[in-house]
Amino acid sequence: MKEDFYDILGVSKNATSAEIKKAYRKKAIEYHPDKNPGDTKAEEMFKKAAEAYEVLSDPDKKAKYDQFGHQAFEGGGFGGGGMNMDDIFSQFGDIFGSAFGGGGFGGFGFGGGGQRRVKGSNLRIRVKLSLEDIANGVDKKIKVKRKKVAAGTTYKTCGTCNGQGQVTRIQNTILGRMQTATTCSTCGGSGQVVDSRGSGSDSMGMMVEEETVSIKIPAGVVDGMQLKVSGKGNEAPGGGIAGDLLVAIEEMPHEQLQRDGDNLHYDLYISFSDAALGTSQEIDTVSGKVRIKIEPGTQSGKILRLRNKGIPSINGYGSGDLLVHVNVWTPRHLSKEQKEFFQRMKTDENFEPKPEKQDKSFFEKVKDMFS
Repeated sequence: MKEDFYDILGVSKNATSAEIKKAYRKKAIEYHPDKNPGDTKAEEMFKKAAEAYEVLSDPDKKAKYDQFGHQAFEGGGFGGGGMNMDDIFSQFGDIFGSAFGGGGFGGFGFGGGGQRRVKGSNLRIRVKLSLEDIANGVDKKIKVKRKKVAAGTTYKTCGTCNGQGQVTRIQNTILGRMQTATTCSTCGGSGQVVDSRGSGSDSMGMMVEEETVSIKIPAGVVDGMQLKVSGKGNEAPGGGIAGDLLVAIEEMPHEQLQRDGDNLHYDLYISFSDAALGTSQEIDTVSGKVRIKIEPGTQSGKILRLRNKGIPSINGYGSGDLLVHVNVWTPRHLSKEQKEFFQRMKTDENFEPKPEKQDKSFFEKVKDMFS
């Protein structure tokens, strides 16, 4: 089981964004590779801290994590996990200020003389899923148009910033000498410029290509949830890090079933005769059709609970239930003979309402449904 993100950073669930940032900075400095050369355990802790910070520093991701745990971001390469060193240094280098050599991470492009590496832009797509897909999990193959470095394109070190990606200027002011660093306008911060452009590429040596991406979607996802496929966004020029593919889940409505969290609801209509005599009915579930038994004397509004026939919990806590709502259908049009029959039954004691203890009220049924 993965370690809790709050425990990794040593903060409470009520910690502010400033406290989370401060805790991450402390952990990352403690386990930074420059301070722990060759220490694989420290490197692992360094990655864990970055993974935790990536989620807890983002309000949307933090809300999903608080609700669904690690499962909100996992399943075939999704989520906050799987960060490598390039990801960490690219995204969070500015947090460290002068902690390492006056500009962040030594040897990884944010100070210490290393070459700056930029990350390509993310791509966003929306995937429509049926209720059956959500219940069982599904592998999707999606065609994505992404920017890639064109074949034959080569790069060289930017002469303006000497590969740093930043231009440093020193100014004399009334307060003394002030040093500022800005993104290099020549290379856009990558530290690289095009040396030779491949055929059909743009000014940065990039071209758009269509690629089929395999996406493994875990069971139990919810509408609006966003999953991440690392490294399947746009590539960055000059050997930078590829962006990510962000996959937004859209749940399509089902003709018969209504979702309520992990539970499903089904409206079953039966006739007076079936309610009085009993019957069996075939109904839809997300795993196929099942036949259920309607006992003689079943009252309208009765709820039949089919255990574990709902949606699997994304946290791995089993599955929800299928709640079948029995509705006795009252005919609107009666023949002369039918009217005469019901007229005779008006005074029949078997047709007089006589609710028993097991015939719960509407409010009791609602209470049971949500218990």
